[in-house]
Order: sequence, then C-alpha cells, then structure tokens
Amino acid sequence: MTSRRIISSEKTILDKDDDDFQPGPGAAERSSTAPAVPLDVILKLLAFTFAMVVIPIGSYFLTVNTIFGGNSTYAGALAAILANVVLVGYVVVAMNEDQSDQLEAEKKKQQKERQGKAE
Repeated sequence: MTSRRIISSEKTILDKDDDDFQPGPGAAERSSTAPAVPLDVILKLLAFTFAMVVIPIGSYFLTVNTIFGGNSTYAGALAAILANVVLVGYVVVAMNEDQSDQLEAEKKKQQKERQGKAE
C-alpha cells in the first residue's frame, strides 16, 4: 500500500480547517449577537422551574398538619399530583408556543405568496 505525500505547497487538512474559521470580507455583517434562545422561552423555563420546586414542597408543608391532620402520606400524594400538574402545564405551554410559531410562519408564507401574485 502506498501513502500520499503532502507537498509543502499543498495545504493539509488541518490548514483547510483553519481557513474555515477565518473571517472573510463581509463576515461582520453576517455575525449575529442575538441569543440562541429567546428571552421569553428562558423566562418560561425559569418560572416553571421555580413552580416545580415551590408548589409541591409548599403544598406538602401547608397541608400535612392543616388539612390532613399529620398524615404525611396524603400530603406527599398531593405534592406528587401538583408536581405532575406543573409538568403537564409546562408541556401544554410549550406545545402552544410551538403551534403559534408554525402559524406565524404560515402567515408569512401566505403574505409572500400574495405579494408575488400582486406583482
């Protein structure tokens, strides 16, 4: 088996990879400093994370002695149910957000088609 020699004038694979990362002309115009995840998505995640911690634990300690008379089994069951309610709420909000994004994309597409027909 023979191997290919790299001539000094040729670029190696490593040199070619380095060229991919060099900014070319107009690279500053294409650069985006916008965050990868929108702020409203981060805020929703933080809110549901806070709710996932506070609601079940809070409900346990509020109900164990007041409503259930010291029965920690029922208070724990209620806490587990409320944790699932928070989780299902997060899934529903995420699905609605995803559907609204799809509807906006469809509206933009329809508007572009109308503009194309008008011209």
